[in-house]
Amino acid sequence: MSKKIKISGKNEYFKVNNIFCIGKNYFEHIKEFGSSEKPEKPVVFLKPNSAVISNGERISVPEYNGRKISESLHYETEMVVAIGKDAACIKQEYAGDCIFGYGIGLDMTLRDVQGEAKKKGLPWGTAKGFHSSAPVSELVTKSATIDLMNLDIELKINNIRKQFGNTSAMIFNIYQLVSYISNIFYLQKGDLIFTGTPEGVGEVRRGDRLEAVLGDNLVKLNVEIDG
Repeated sequence: MSKKIKISGKNEYFKVNNIFCIGKNYFEHIKEFGSSEKPEKPVVFLKPNSAVISNGERISVPEYNGRKISESLHYETEMVVAIGKDAACIKQEYAGDCIFGYGIGLDMTLRDVQGEAKKKGLPWGTAKGFHSSAPVSELVTKSATIDLMNLDIELKINNIRKQFGNTSAMIFNIYQLVSYISNIFYLQKGDLIFTGTPEGVGEVRRGDRLEAVLGDNLVKLNVEIDG
């Protein structure tokens, strides 16, 4: 089943292909996890497109054999970049030509599952890629009047601000990310890039209402925790 994201202001949808996610892209977020070491290259992991949900939908922790697989669901608010055409080995100065638009998203994480996998040296795809782990707002089409590298990122939970940052604080900017991913993986039309989260990540509980905002109300995402 293909996943589609509504394009803001239009009766059209963006069909999602691959989802690339960037870890450790804001220094203050790195520090809140007890480190002071900036990565030399972008840290990339992937989510399946089945992880995508949209405004008004609910985030759920999966169950297996009648039990939830995690007791620690965390949020990470991120700017999301949508790729509008196939791109291989793109130089940074041309990366903007590949961008279709952008939105705000949540990289939901099963932190206890991730932590256990890290201890054992195992992959942590389950912790990051479960169904509903990638809520994404409507997409705003790219505009020459919007500076993608100077947009506020904000998350409120139950109307209380929990995260606030600006895309200018990225260690690797959007154009560097597009260029890097296009060289390593190649990019395709329909791909999404979750560009990393600022500081302030934390845990959510059943019934919590999350509102993520990009820029000066350019786009919003509203979702609720089902458990």
